[in-house]
Amino acid sequence: MRAAARLLAGEGAKLILGARREERLQKLAAELKVPSHVAVMDVRDEASIRAALDALPAEFREIDVLVNNAGLALGLANVEDANPADWQAMIDTNIVGLITMTRLVLPGMKKRGRGHIVDISSVAGNFHYPWANVYGASKAFVTYFSQALRAEMVGSPVRVTNIEPGMAETEFSEVRFHGDAAKAKEVYKGVTPLSAMDVAEAIRWALVQPAHVNISRIELMPVMQAPAGITVKRAG
Repeated sequence: MRAAARLLAGEGAKLILGARREERLQKLAAELKVPSHVAVMDVRDEASIRAALDALPAEFREIDVLVNNAGLALGLANVEDANPADWQAMIDTNIVGLITMTRLVLPGMKKRGRGHIVDISSVAGNFHYPWANVYGASKAFVTYFSQALRAEMVGSPVRVTNIEPGMAETEFSEVRFHGDAAKAKEVYKGVTPLSAMDVAEAIRWALVQPAHVNISRIELMPVMQAPAGITVKRAG
């Protein structure tokens, strides 16, 4: 989210920064040179989202772009060994949070006759790999939901884009391994992965296209990664 916010601020966008950790949001807002509003919310909780949206100042109420970036992977285990709490957290964040945000923001876009919804999915939703069962399934949901929403919006000025990144070095692996930084670092050993800015640039590019152009899907991977079971070629 930080990379996208910085890049879009460079385009002159006013920004609503929504997430759970207020301290991080305030720090990001302080460095941006555009009007920004901090909206503390937990996308797993509809009441939290509604409260944050209801509290938006007047100058931020007309939302032109929604980037559904909240998402996480927890654990990497066989179905029978996985932690059901991890599964529920992924379902609530990756699926329920995304559809709730979309359902609450979309009506305003349609009423105003403009808007763009960008969903951050993953190549894991298209190409399976072992032990990513519920995570991959949740991202397959995001991809399908984006396609279905795009079909609904045909004839409407509201655009829908689904972005499907491959291996990217963010906090993703640290979260997956419950804060084990050393284990997370091993994931990227011998690989030049995508960066958060690479994904942010894909978001920016989709947004700045002429109004009659809809970028429906963007799949991006590092050159050391390819489909067919998410193959990674390590250096050395």
